[in-house]
Amino acid sequence: MALIVQKFGGTSVGTVERIEQVAEKVKKFRDGGDDIVVVVSAMSGETNRLIDLAKQVSDQPVARELDVMVSTGEQVTIALLAMALIKRGVPAVSYTGNQVRILTDSAHTKARILQIDGQRIQRDIKAGRVVVVAGFQGVDEKGNITTLGRGGSDTTGVALAAALKADECQIYTDVDGVYTTDPRVVAKAQRLDKITFEEMLEMASLGSKVLQIRAVEFAGKYSVPLRVLHSFQEGPGTLITLDEEESMEQPIISGIAFNRDEAKLTIRGVPDTPGVAFKILGPISAANVEVDMIVQNVAHDNTTDFTFTVHRNDYNNALQVLQGIASEMGAREVIGDTDIAKVSIVGVGMRSHAGVASRMFEALAKENINIQMISTSEIKVSVVIEEKYLELAVRALHTAFELDAPAGNTAE
Repeated sequence: MALIVQKFGGTSVGTVERIEQVAEKVKKFRDGGDDIVVVVSAMSGETNRLIDLAKQVSDQPVARELDVMVSTGEQVTIALLAMALIKRGVPAVSYTGNQVRILTDSAHTKARILQIDGQRIQRDIKAGRVVVVAGFQGVDEKGNITTLGRGGSDTTGVALAAALKADECQIYTDVDGVYTTDPRVVAKAQRLDKITFEEMLEMASLGSKVLQIRAVEFAGKYSVPLRVLHSFQEGPGTLITLDEEESMEQPIISGIAFNRDEAKLTIRGVPDTPGVAFKILGPISAANVEVDMIVQNVAHDNTTDFTFTVHRNDYNNALQVLQGIASEMGAREVIGDTDIAKVSIVGVGMRSHAGVASRMFEALAKENINIQMISTSEIKVSVVIEEKYLELAVRALHTAFELDAPAGNTAE
C-alpha cells in the first residue's frame, strides 16, 4: 500500500463530466489498495472569470480581497469531487487550504508555503477516507486567505506530498509526460520515462510549460518523487527523480527547450570603467525588470557594448530605462530587437561528455542559423537566434543529438 498525492489541473476538472472521470480514476487507485490525497485546481477558466469580475469593480483590486475571491474557485471543485467519490461508495472529505492549515507568508496573490499541518489529513487517511484538498491557497498567521500565484496547485500538491511523506506525487495534466521537446514543433519528439529534478528545473525555467518551476524546486528540495501523467489516457508518464544512475545509458541531452518571449537590448559605446555593469543593470533591476542572458564586448577605443535579454513584456519599459542610462553615460546608441528566441539543450550527461556545445553550434551552422548570444551552465547550453529560425533550429538539434523517435513511435 502506497500513499499517493494526485493533483488535477483546471482542464482535468473543467466540467462535471470530467470531475466524474477523475472520481473514477481516484476510485481505481483506492480499490487497488493505495491511500489517496487529491489536490485540485478551479474548473478551467474559473479563476480568470473571477479576476474579470473583480476588475469590473476596481481597476486595481486590493490583493487581500482578490485572494478571498479567487480562492472560491477551488472550493467548488473540491466539494464536487468529494460528492462524486461518495456517490461511488468511496468515503471522502474536502478541505480548503485554511482547514488543512497550509500556513503561508502574507504576500497576497503570490504567497509562499511556510508549513503544513498534516495531522488532520493523516487522521482521515487512517479512517479510510480520500482527502480532497483545494490547491493554490493557504492562510497566513493572521488567518487571512492567501493564494500562491499561477500554477500554485502544483506547488500545493508537492508540498502536501512532502509534509505527508507520500510515496509519490502525481501531476495529472493534458499531456502524457515530459517530452524531449514540444511535439507540436518536432513530430518525432519522444516521451521521457525518467528525468532528473535538475534537468526538469532547467526545462521549466527555459520555456517548457509542463510543470511550474516552484513545484519542481519544492520536489527537489524535499526529494518528492514526481510523476507527470495524462488525466484521461493510461500510461506510465514521466518520473522526475533525484536518481542519475541510469543517465549513463541515456542520451547526453534529455531535452530541448525554447522560449519565444524574449527581447534583446544593446547599449553601445559605454566607457569601459569599473562598475559599468551595475550602472546599466542597477536601474533595470530597480524598474522590476528581470534580466536573462548578458554579453559584454570591449572595443579597442576603451568603450564597451553591453547586451542583455529580457522578457518581451518588459521590453518597452527596459528600453525607456536604458535610453535614460545612455544619456547619462554618454553612450553612442541604444538598439533593441524583439524578433529573437532562445533555444536550449539540457542534460546531466553534459557533465561527463566533452564537445556538446560545439556539436550544437555545428548543427545550427549547417542550417545557416546565426547565433547572437550564448549562455552555458553545467547541464545547459542556451543560444539566442532570430525567431524565424526557431522551429528549424529545434528540429535540427533534436536530430543532431539523436533524440528523434524511431519510425512508428512518434508523438501523436
